[in-house]
Amino acid sequence: MSYKTILVHLDQSAHNAERSRIAADLAQQHQAHLVGAAPTGLSRFAYPHNPAAAPAAPALAGHLAFLRQRAEAALAGFDAMAARRGIASCERRLVDDETEAGLVLQARYSDLLVLSQTDPDEASPNLIAALPEYAVLHCARPVLVLPYAGRFERVGEQALVAWDGSMEATRAITGALPLLRRARKVTLAVFNPPAAYSVHGEQPGADIALYLARHGVPVEVAQQATELDIGNALLSLAADLGSDLLVMGAYGHSRLREVVLGGATRTVLATMTVPVLMAH
Repeated sequence: MSYKTILVHLDQSAHNAERSRIAADLAQQHQAHLVGAAPTGLSRFAYPHNPAAAPAAPALAGHLAFLRQRAEAALAGFDAMAARRGIASCERRLVDDETEAGLVLQARYSDLLVLSQTDPDEASPNLIAALPEYAVLHCARPVLVLPYAGRFERVGEQALVAWDGSMEATRAITGALPLLRRARKVTLAVFNPPAAYSVHGEQPGADIALYLARHGVPVEVAQQATELDIGNALLSLAADLGSDLLVMGAYGHSRLREVVLGGATRTVLATMTVPVLMAH
């Protein structure tokens, strides 16, 4: 597996430039096609071309023009960045839809979605507080979430992989393979493995480590005993190791518009200090 198409979320937030830069770096490293998607933020069901919304179309026209103008400004910045960086293959997409649903739909045609952690201090008219959570739980592709604080010159040279034998963790590892194969060092962390035979097998972490090694990943297994909750234990270990990427499964489900996350997923998305690749 390799990344052939990378999708990055574009907006006018303070973190857009860093997010675009990292996505462009990844596209160049993997010789992938880079897609910049700028959602307008207005549901596609409210647009004038939707017959059901036709009575409200006149009232929406001015607001729609403003939203599209804002999205076009983000796309213009993406175009300038791509030209400056000499991106060999890229395209821009104005997405006439709300941010969450629009990105999730566009991600179906990509190998990786890149977006940012929610910055609680950023006052933005198009800030979607639950965007990372929504994307991770609804996206059919792996999602790379970038912390709002800090600048990350490298992503994936020293990776930390969280392994608990689950389907979610398996999907995250599979989705991260193109990054892990390029890493200088990969640490596979197994926290508080049970003494008795379990999903981990006789040697916790050994089977998935062998799987990774067959893919050319330089991996070592670290069994960790901790009294911390797993989310904080992962972030603490990432800091100790100097990791520049955390790979983990995402746990949770959605009830209508409510996003319900597992404890470790919620903790990491709220307090992350390194880029995190998640899959559900």
